[in-house]
Amino acid sequence: MTETPGERFRRLLDETDTLQAVGAFDGLSARLVERAGGSLVYMSGSAVSTSVHGKPDIGLTTMTEMVDRARGIVEAVDVPVFCDADTGYGNALNVHRTVEAYERAGVAAVHVEDQSFPKRCGHFEGKRVVPRDEAVQRVRAACDAREDLAIVARTDARAVTGLDDAIDRARAFAEAGADVLFVEAPRSREELRRVGAALGDQRLLANMVEGGKTPLVPADELGEMGFDVALYPTTGQKAALRTMETVYEEILESGTQAAVLDMVADWQERNDVTGLDAFDELESRYATDDG
Repeated sequence: MTETPGERFRRLLDETDTLQAVGAFDGLSARLVERAGGSLVYMSGSAVSTSVHGKPDIGLTTMTEMVDRARGIVEAVDVPVFCDADTGYGNALNVHRTVEAYERAGVAAVHVEDQSFPKRCGHFEGKRVVPRDEAVQRVRAACDAREDLAIVARTDARAVTGLDDAIDRARAFAEAGADVLFVEAPRSREELRRVGAALGDQRLLANMVEGGKTPLVPADELGEMGFDVALYPTTGQKAALRTMETVYEEILESGTQAAVLDMVADWQERNDVTGLDAFDELESRYATDDG
């Protein structure tokens, strides 16, 4: 019997010491994660906001835009896709609908957070969180709505009410049915260890954001601390941003791309990533004598 996306995600959690979730923001970047050996693709709200609108992660992206992008990523790869569902885009009823929409799109897992709407990037200043009871109801609604996909429950309380409250909220999320707990933005290795020690009987996720508030810790060390998932949400996009900026500036200043060809994939590389040979073979099956 074929595994569902949620079953594949849970199996990866069971089989992998620390599952690495590498971020993509469209079908092409998702394929590159898969080609690099990634067993799971992650789609972040920040990356989608940046790529769709060219704007920051401050709650501007809608649920429809996120689910549409997720559907395209799911169709581009053969590995499970794990997605940011932000706050669920409203109250518990909105969370319920959001989870249903992601599941119909073929997503394996989503995370839902306890920020007030509109939310902000987890490593920005000025975040606000909803009361704990409301946050728990969001998680409960997410778990009730899903048929099979995994629910990752995120709390941003560390920056607002402190680490102890964040840990307490995470425990309540586990009781509400969450599969994985996500305490956003611990500020030191010691805080990461505290989270691991306090919640080590649950599946845990650590978010590794370059330039963010949490130190960058290797996956094997995170595993020793008690974390089951290491998340790298926007590293690839930021690498692409710098490369594109350099290439575009060179073309516009010099009138040619000749000086930056070492930064550019060649014709065949792009065709390999996009699977042109397979489409050529498929086309040949339906060719007619008159062309």
